[in-house]
Amino acid sequence: MQLPASVHNRLSYAGAAIAALALSAMVFLFIVNTLVGRGEAPYAGLIIFILLPAVLLSGLLLIPLGMWREHRHVRRTGHASIPRFPVIDLNDARQRTAAVIFVLGSVFLLFLTVFGSFQAYEATESVAFCGSTCHTVMEPEKVAHQDSPHARVRCVECHVGPGADWYVKSKLAGAHQLYAVLTDTYQRPIPVPVRDLRPARDTCEHCHWQEQHDTGLQLKRRVYFMPDEDNTRWEVGLLSNVGAGTGAATGIHWHLSGDHQLEYIATDPQRQQIPWMRVTDRRTGKTTEYLSTDSPLTPAEVAAAEVRTMDCLDCHNRPSHHFRSPGFALDRSLQAGAIDAHLPMIKQTATELLTAEYDSTPAALEAIAQGLEGFYREQHPAVLGGQRAELTNAVSAVQEIYRRNFFPAMKVRWDAYPDNSQHMTSPGCFRCHDGLHENDAGEALTASCTACHVIATQGRPDALAHSTEPDGLAFEHPPAPDVGDSWEGMACPDCHAEP
Repeated sequence: MQLPASVHNRLSYAGAAIAALALSAMVFLFIVNTLVGRGEAPYAGLIIFILLPAVLLSGLLLIPLGMWREHRHVRRTGHASIPRFPVIDLNDARQRTAAVIFVLGSVFLLFLTVFGSFQAYEATESVAFCGSTCHTVMEPEKVAHQDSPHARVRCVECHVGPGADWYVKSKLAGAHQLYAVLTDTYQRPIPVPVRDLRPARDTCEHCHWQEQHDTGLQLKRRVYFMPDEDNTRWEVGLLSNVGAGTGAATGIHWHLSGDHQLEYIATDPQRQQIPWMRVTDRRTGKTTEYLSTDSPLTPAEVAAAEVRTMDCLDCHNRPSHHFRSPGFALDRSLQAGAIDAHLPMIKQTATELLTAEYDSTPAALEAIAQGLEGFYREQHPAVLGGQRAELTNAVSAVQEIYRRNFFPAMKVRWDAYPDNSQHMTSPGCFRCHDGLHENDAGEALTASCTACHVIATQGRPDALAHSTEPDGLAFEHPPAPDVGDSWEGMACPDCHAEP
């Protein structure tokens, strides 16, 4: 087929060259990403399916534009702007040399461009890029991520995932976030949950697939230190009924059983207040609705509300960005020996210093050092002489806890982000399992602790109680000051939400 004469012009030639190079790069990158990256590089979509197709389309558009301009030029002048084809004679040594240089140079530049493009999106996939580009805004999330079980999982693997469609969605959201950063209009702290986060089934379940949940009972050991003179140690051994995620499952992962679907309505942005939920038995199609007797919704409110299907992130909502409460962080440091438990009142004093309000991190670190030094100088002067090294280590450890969990510039600390995987400092399970959610028959969702775990051991290390009974031990509250029996009938976060 003979091409129109108007196609022979510099602009159309340039467009054809651009389109050809873009198509070659697309094919090459697709092959490399499929064979080397197994098609799972989240930002590969930027190059292969978005950027290069845009370049290809631009090149193709130049061809008819050049033809239109050439047609106008011929009508105006009566002759073509360039000869139809250059005369190439490879028997001519000068032309042969020029042709070889052009071909080799083009190939070299093509592969150099491809290599640079891959390096660019590899850099944008890194944790350093995600956490440091907007340093002040993302610093809390970056620091918490480095101290999490997913520290070796890149941000994009959860926040973007493979494929071009979610890449585009994340970049559209990112454009709005970038504008907020540039104009200093972003919220402090960053609001959660992330509304445009990809479903857990597309990301989390690449590693944590449902069949993996069939783990039955797991023994979990908790060590606490009381806020008293001796920092009394208290241990609890819990047998958690993790259960399974498929089939007729029981235990905690029953909520994601393949036989059931759970839906709920939350009336607050952080999904902590859940007055309505519905359970659907997929085997029979039967549905059961539960409504809170404490804050019920009307049928009209239920019909108008957003109904969310429960997934992994409704409980594991802080899988990589934990901000530890002062009590939890101090217990962990005391157990590890980073803070010497023989320092009198160290748990209580450090807790008070950590939870005080500070204008900046340097101000907080200075106040912690001076606060601990001043407390022992006034209340326990013997520590300054006989336990100076232990006190110095304690100051460093408490300051490190602050650095990892408190970020005044972003107003971030443990109570800014509820953690639904526990019910000590956040409502967690009690959002639904509070004994106040009833169905039409008046049957309430269980509020029994033994539905999820039983206490196998508890007490001081020198007087640890044990039980092998199915119901375990009756809960005994640690001997904390000014507690007595006031805890009975209360949920844990009623007291422990504040240190």
